[in-house]
Amino acid sequence: MARKSKMMKVKEVSASQKNIALYCRVSTRRQAEEGYSIDIQKEKLGAYIIAKYDKGCTHHFYVDDGYSGGSLDRPAMQQLMEDVKAHVVTDVIVYKLDRLSRSQKDTLYLIEDVFLENNVAFSSIQESFDTSTAQGRVVVGILSVFAQFERENIYERTRAGMKKRVEDGYWPGGGGVPFGYDYDPTTGILVPNQDADTVRQVFQMYLRGVGTQTIANALDLRYDKLVYQILTRKTYTGKMFYNGVEYQMRHKPLISEELFEEAQRLVSQRSTLHISPRADYLLSGLCVCGRCGAKMRYQKWGKAGAKIICYSRHKSKPYMVKDPECDNLLLWADDVEKAVLEDMFSYGQGVDGVDPDDTERMGVYETLILSKKTTENKIKRLIKLYAIADESTEEELQAQIQELQDKSRELEKRIQTEQERRDTLGKVDSIQEKMKSIKTMWPTMSDTERQMLVREAIDKVVIDGYSIRIDYKF
Repeated sequence: MARKSKMMKVKEVSASQKNIALYCRVSTRRQAEEGYSIDIQKEKLGAYIIAKYDKGCTHHFYVDDGYSGGSLDRPAMQQLMEDVKAHVVTDVIVYKLDRLSRSQKDTLYLIEDVFLENNVAFSSIQESFDTSTAQGRVVVGILSVFAQFERENIYERTRAGMKKRVEDGYWPGGGGVPFGYDYDPTTGILVPNQDADTVRQVFQMYLRGVGTQTIANALDLRYDKLVYQILTRKTYTGKMFYNGVEYQMRHKPLISEELFEEAQRLVSQRSTLHISPRADYLLSGLCVCGRCGAKMRYQKWGKAGAKIICYSRHKSKPYMVKDPECDNLLLWADDVEKAVLEDMFSYGQGVDGVDPDDTERMGVYETLILSKKTTENKIKRLIKLYAIADESTEEELQAQIQELQDKSRELEKRIQTEQERRDTLGKVDSIQEKMKSIKTMWPTMSDTERQMLVREAIDKVVIDGYSIRIDYKF
């Protein structure tokens, strides 16, 4: 619904009673070159006062030097508004309407809700009007519309220019240069700086299982949020998302796309891992009773520490009970955690990566791809023959084409299966590499990071009396 103008009249006062506010604003040096400098505005406004009032009034300058007209959050403007509301000012004069504001909404707010509401007349020299007349108030509304229109046009042209730059592979500008790069205005692209190696280290450490806060502390970064921002910014691969679309950029990548995608997989995985409110309970949620199959929980045991107890024996949650007669032992949590960690540390030292048999099978994928390509080429040749064949050979060619198409579909299924197997091997190898270094990293990690890493590696810990079995995820 359109806002209804108040169209209020200003009470006239004599020149000797006037205390006039002369408002000046400039936002850029470019405006100064085009005749909008503060000095020029002051000169024009001073001459206007002398000509109109013959020095029979007092006046003061309110100057915002270096502030955009897109917002009213300017020191001199805020002071002017306070003085108007305090009835210190009787008139406000500007050199040009857009010096007051470039927003239609703000312009109308100032004139109607601030100036006229407080019996203050507003005038603009360049547009030759003042709000003490009905005609002047109408002109204000019209000119404000055009000022807003021009501002929106500038915005749209700027956005279009930025989009074109990104499409051509150049940095769009407007700040926000990623950590590890500097912007080179002569070439229009990002250039790696002295922090580029830090970015690479962030990814390497994170993929080894180190948490964001530990990475920030180790690399002397300001906060762990910066580590997360680095990990999730595709700009480091030489590409960029702009308005939801991915573009290939001209700057040098700091990491491979494969490394970035692996980091995203791990970020997503860690965000869905259940972390216990008690981060010092390392195995919380992982322990299972080897006798009745119920979950097991930590229970504080006086000042001595905590024990791990089967829910069937605890009975605090009836729906968790599997066997009311379960006689599994209550083990000290520290002892269980120590046993699990010793197994993890030794497991990591014994890992040699992907099995040799799997390495030999890696050629299967390439063979299947080649076979499918050969089959598709045969289908294309038969289709060409079918187009010129006579009736006596059409049926035979059709059968051959059908046979090859069935073979192609079967090869596609095998390729997909083989690709999934290769992806799994890659993930397993990554986890195994992480396991090799877990013992070295452990002392530097926080309780939460340790709990998270254990959940990445372990599916469950089965406890049966003094026997502990660890089921890993790989």
